[in-house]
Amino acid sequence: MAYALHFSLTILACWVTAQVLARSTWPWQSPRVAIVCWQAVGLALGLSAMGLPIALGVSAYDLPPGSGLVALFDDLLHNRLPAGVNALHLSWVGIGFGIGAVLLTTTVRSTHAALRAQRRHRDLLALVARDDPAVPGALVLDHPSAAAYCLPGVKPRVVVSAGTLSLLDPAELDAVLTHERAHAQERHDLVLLPFTALGRALPWLRWVRQAHERVALLVEMRADDKARELHAEAPLAGALRRFATAGHRITPAGALGLGDRDLDVRVQRLLVVDEPRRLIVVTALAVASTLVMLPISLFLS
Repeated sequence: MAYALHFSLTILACWVTAQVLARSTWPWQSPRVAIVCWQAVGLALGLSAMGLPIALGVSAYDLPPGSGLVALFDDLLHNRLPAGVNALHLSWVGIGFGIGAVLLTTTVRSTHAALRAQRRHRDLLALVARDDPAVPGALVLDHPSAAAYCLPGVKPRVVVSAGTLSLLDPAELDAVLTHERAHAQERHDLVLLPFTALGRALPWLRWVRQAHERVALLVEMRADDKARELHAEAPLAGALRRFATAGHRITPAGALGLGDRDLDVRVQRLLVVDEPRRLIVVTALAVASTLVMLPISLFLS
């Protein structure tokens, strides 16, 4: 039962860490570190959700969950079970593997849905988008609404609308294009994918949905930082302001769009440069590493 308690405490630690991350402002100053912390929370939660019922199922062996599973499978192969193991214990083990199967299935389904949406939109772009010398390396949609997004993949596409070309000045447009290319280069779609899958697997947990929203904002902030490195703060901040007042904005499914999330917060962040404290960053990474290593060490024991 001690190992089951360890998994339970890890789940509690994931919840506490998620609350701290959601309510703190330091992630805005260091979005890359914050993204790593959220990834650690998601991975630790998934492993612990599997590990808790498995630990209950093999508790009679008085071994760590990993060694207990090996012993249980060996006994099942030889058609023998210890006196303390009954159908309830086997059910707990089945629940643990069922949770793992749900997590894996939702990840595969989320990946397939994203790839299908991206392929469908890529085919549509081949029909309706055009090249424009004003935006080399990007595609232009003849649409009056504001749109600037990255369609990720092996061959990513950066897309802007004609409405965006008329909305932004050249410096702002360059900053926006750099922002979208950062999404493609750092594969932010893959960063978001596990949180989409976790949200589908555990839809009743509000803080899991909140994690997806927070990470989606952080990847936008990370792309903002890449644009700021090349173009300073003012052009991108000006572009975000214009998008905020542009009204209807379009971003298709499977894409990452400039104007999707918390434009006012992102503008304020760009204009008020505040470096994160080293102690906070080091502590956050230490907590993230500990969260992940706890369930992994129990499974590998």
